[in-house]
Amino acid sequence: MSQQPVQRQAGKQPPGKHRPAKQQSANLLPQAQLFDQSRVRRAFDRAAESYEQFAVLQNEVCNRLLEKLDIVKLQPQMILDAGAGTGQAVPALFQRYRKAQLVALDLSENMLQQTSRHGGLFRSPHLVCADIQQLPFADESFDLVFSSLSMQWCNDLNAALLEAKRVLKPGGLFVFTTFGTDTLKELRQSWSSVDAANHVNQFIDMHDIGDALLHDGYAEPVMEAEVLTVTYETVDEVMRDLKAIGANVTSSAVETEPAAGMSRAPRGLTGKETLRKVRESYERFREEGVLPASYEVIYGHAWKPESQSVGENTRIVEFQ
Repeated sequence: MSQQPVQRQAGKQPPGKHRPAKQQSANLLPQAQLFDQSRVRRAFDRAAESYEQFAVLQNEVCNRLLEKLDIVKLQPQMILDAGAGTGQAVPALFQRYRKAQLVALDLSENMLQQTSRHGGLFRSPHLVCADIQQLPFADESFDLVFSSLSMQWCNDLNAALLEAKRVLKPGGLFVFTTFGTDTLKELRQSWSSVDAANHVNQFIDMHDIGDALLHDGYAEPVMEAEVLTVTYETVDEVMRDLKAIGANVTSSAVETEPAAGMSRAPRGLTGKETLRKVRESYERFREEGVLPASYEVIYGHAWKPESQSVGENTRIVEFQ
């Protein structure tokens, strides 16, 4: 099995016009939080080897997004997996589109090294270490941009939407998943009973993302949402899993980087006392002997129009 080199964003970029995303973005979406991207990168670098063992929900969401391609009439020649992680989608994309070339891009180099294992002697993903908010590719490079559960780490989600549209060819498709506002609501409410600090990340509403897609000039955007629930014996297991997949980084306003987005205990409480109160608060959600962890999963797809004329409405589908 071949090992593909990781191309860093700082290196030479493909020929063509490249407009930095931050010059395009109008910051249309609410600023849910601000991440230190270097901390995000380090967290996923550390989690790369253990990610597959604990990312059960993330892999399920990726598979469901792949299934949504069944109804799409598209034969791409160039595919971008934006935020590829350990490359869960790569084998399925290779199998579905047998003649396509695939670029796997991620912020974490260690994650990309895991992705390289999906390559073979005759066909391997090209690995690029970069930020989805500022893609190092020429305009109109890809027929399909696929992104599963990476956009929730953006400081400027609208920049990521614009960048995906920029690198798509006319008539190209953008498909993605991200987390909605009800994600980890049990953990968030349990922490809020202890203090007012930001211990659990905030997420952007599905309707706001749909509106941004329209404003950014996408055609026929469709948004869907569903709630998936993972059950645990204890709240400590919830937080352990979040740390194991690198999802324990909260906004940069939080100075520490403890497990599951936990920050310093408030004055008057020791760390043990804080955890005890969080555990007690989370217990009110226990049903049938287990604790739920809810994830609101948002699915979206939209086309880059062949011309400048786009639709006026976003179709919204919500189901439980």
